[in-house]
Amino acid sequence: MAVLLVVAIAGGAFFIRRAQREQGAVALRNSILNSARQCCAIEGSYPKTVEHLEEHYGLIIDHDDYVVSYEHLADNIVPSVVVMPR
Repeated sequence: MAVLLVVAIAGGAFFIRRAQREQGAVALRNSILNSARQCCAIEGSYPKTVEHLEEHYGLIIDHDDYVVSYEHLADNIVPSVVVMPR
């Protein structure tokens, strides 16, 4: 009985952590897109790299926890952003 309880708690903790990481990925993607829109409003075009947003717009990305794919399509098109938890 005690073993089942430990397994249930460990399994629950795993799923909670996974859900938190997925929510973090969604929040990070939204932050990246908001920073890109702010950059476009100020500079007149979307940034070519996410590093530009980190350097000039205060965006903070935990690269140890998330993989970010940022694709600049054109100066006047919202970039494609995909964020995945590691």
